[in-house]
Amino acid sequence: MKKNIVFFLTAVLVLAGLDTFAQFRLSGEFRPRTELSHGYGKLAMEDQDASFFTAQRTRLNAMYKNEKIKVGLVLQDVRTWGSQRQLVTNEDYATSVHQGWAEVFFTPEFSLKAGRQELVYDDHRIFGSVGWAHQARSHDIAIFKYEKDFKLHFGMAHHENTDRTNNIYDGADAYKNLQFLWYNRTMGKVNFSLLFLNNGVPDIKEAGQKVRYSQTLGTHTKVKAGDWKLTGNLYMQTGKTKSDVDISAYNFMVEATCPKGNTIGFERLSGSAYDDTKNKSFTPFYGTNHKFNGWMDYFYVGNHVGSVGLNDLYAKFNYKKNKFSMAAHLHYFSSAADLGPDAKKYLGTELDLICGWKISPDAAISAGWSFMFAGDSMELLKGGSKDAGNYWGWIMLSVTPKFIQ
Repeated sequence: MKKNIVFFLTAVLVLAGLDTFAQFRLSGEFRPRTELSHGYGKLAMEDQDASFFTAQRTRLNAMYKNEKIKVGLVLQDVRTWGSQRQLVTNEDYATSVHQGWAEVFFTPEFSLKAGRQELVYDDHRIFGSVGWAHQARSHDIAIFKYEKDFKLHFGMAHHENTDRTNNIYDGADAYKNLQFLWYNRTMGKVNFSLLFLNNGVPDIKEAGQKVRYSQTLGTHTKVKAGDWKLTGNLYMQTGKTKSDVDISAYNFMVEATCPKGNTIGFERLSGSAYDDTKNKSFTPFYGTNHKFNGWMDYFYVGNHVGSVGLNDLYAKFNYKKNKFSMAAHLHYFSSAADLGPDAKKYLGTELDLICGWKISPDAAISAGWSFMFAGDSMELLKGGSKDAGNYWGWIMLSVTPKFIQ
């Protein structure tokens, strides 16, 4: 931690002393969140007690830019209250570099951004920041960008262990090689994107390492129809799984949002039935999956990958007045593929209630309460008991001061 702080303060002093035509910003984030959980992520057992804890994210953000370069640095500490002793003797691993990147502009339209960075594209379905999770997600990657009448990004990443004497990658990250191409354009009332992702995961056996590649190709489209907004996703997946099984999967979503911000929609992520020989389960890879399919995170948040898929019919109601906001989300879940010869597809219904109060431009407090009314097939899929009373509540304080802007 000491080394990180020294490095950060040195960078601040250097950047602050650069030419007056440059822009430098320094900000922070302090975000403690207290949670009460009895059935979050999976069904609770009948005799299970609820968990109660507070976790916090603390960040220091620096951004510098001039005509030719842009630099971002984000230091981050994530901890559960009480997990570290009060009289600290060693904090070397308390703080990490969540982002540390530089972008060089060869021309005003063409640039290269390289380093540790968040990837956020379209609605976060395939690439997202995962901002709800305190640790969030960032990638070690290089991206070539062209942005003028349209946007075209080409990104590529290659992972190695810290021991670089061989090409074997058995690290904790999700891929060994990754390339993506993203195109975005607005034409009148239509904004659409095309995304191609080539994702290579290592398969290590006694004979050595092989990299299995899967391909995701699809589009995200937004259309303004009067005061309404229509949004849709369509993605296809092919290639191989890590275990060398053929993939044939898809994701489809369509939703409509009225002028007051209320939304109705439907999403389908294909899944594999109990008797399938191919992998038909769509994987949303590196998206902000907490944003989709219910806030209780029963699906695709570190779980449900390679499973029976999902049908999600949902309605989202929103209200906002002055500094106060409220929302209610209702999801009706069923499996996209058969769970078994006698199992029903209905999984459950989730209700998410959220409210927020913006205290000032730099401070807000929010809270939520969620219920999962599960069906019999949710027990078959997740274990636990549908009758145990499955709920989750939280309250969060978010303070984002701007020290220099």
